[in-house]
Amino acid sequence: MAAPRFLADEMVGRLARYLRFQGCDTRYAKGMADDEIVRIAEAEDRVVLTRDRALAAHARRSLLLTSTALKDQWVAVARAFPDLPREVTFTRCTVCNGPLAREEPHRAEPEGAGVPWSRIHAGLPLYRCPDCGHRYWEGSHTARVRDVLRAWAGELDR
Repeated sequence: MAAPRFLADEMVGRLARYLRFQGCDTRYAKGMADDEIVRIAEAEDRVVLTRDRALAAHARRSLLLTSTALKDQWVAVARAFPDLPREVTFTRCTVCNGPLAREEPHRAEPEGAGVPWSRIHAGLPLYRCPDCGHRYWEGSHTARVRDVLRAWAGELDR
């Protein structure tokens, strides 16, 4: 069974980005009223992730997160949804949640366009969000996120 689709409220915006790193379809409810969040969650069959008790009680499917710590929030989601992916994938844009597409680098493209030449010359895959244009590639940030997720997953056994 795959992880569900999520709708994260403003209190857990950083968590939304990490779930997107893992390929989870996670919409971010920035600037939305509770009624709108509930309506969208119902219409799109999403689980509401929130620290707001009233919102959690109002939504048909929700997970109330009690901690302000990102690690504790992620662990709570992973415990509630054991099929949550544990690895970084390049399938969701961490900025807008759009699906990523593999992109062939253009050798004539200047480094100022956002992609380091070292990534292109190394033959590493590049990804682009067709919705917002953000680009992704393997790098030190990806390695750090992988290390963080591995450490957090270790918390699940405790």
